[in-house]
Amino acid sequence: MEDSYRHQGMRKKLVDTIRKKGICDERVLEVIGSIPRHFFLDSSFLEFAYEDKPFPIGSGQTISQPYTVAFQTELLQVKKGDKILEIGTGSGYQACVLEALGAKVFSVERQKRLYDKTKEFLRELGYHIKVFYGDGNKGLPTYGPFDKILITAAAPNLHENLIDQLKPGGTIVVPLGHGAVQTMMRYTKQLTGELTAESFGAFRFVPLLGDKAND
Repeated sequence: MEDSYRHQGMRKKLVDTIRKKGICDERVLEVIGSIPRHFFLDSSFLEFAYEDKPFPIGSGQTISQPYTVAFQTELLQVKKGDKILEIGTGSGYQACVLEALGAKVFSVERQKRLYDKTKEFLRELGYHIKVFYGDGNKGLPTYGPFDKILITAAAPNLHENLIDQLKPGGTIVVPLGHGAVQTMMRYTKQLTGELTAESFGAFRFVPLLGDKAND
């Protein structure tokens, strides 16, 4: 897999685009500028890799729009050493962004084909992301609690399992809501166990799958 000067130039333009759209965390922008997004798409779609748009990756899933990846990452306020649970591995791009920021990433994917493909692909790239096949609503109780939880698909509600696996003081970022449009939410878990909520506008995500999946 090649990362040429042309690819790097396209990434620089992408970073400029999402900066103009309001992403201001320089660490996040630097990581977006360093990870070859074209690795995560079929080689025939190179021209689309650095457009600020989502793109299909099979099994009814998408690689998220770069601005959306940056937006969710910025909301998480990732610190080096953070233990982060990601619900919805997809192409693995978002997980790589989190690891590049110094996080220890545990990611759950519900689509078996994507899980098999992405787990092997991330290993080939040299990332140390722990990828699991299963229902993201159940989280990973064996590996919790987590400092942060990121949900990368539209969730109709926030599952109690995930709240239970979040450390006090931790945050969950999730696109929440029924229908075609969701509200980006950030929840912070207080020492009492209660959640405080902040909303950050409308987004569109593919639905979070429950107990059944296309295996």
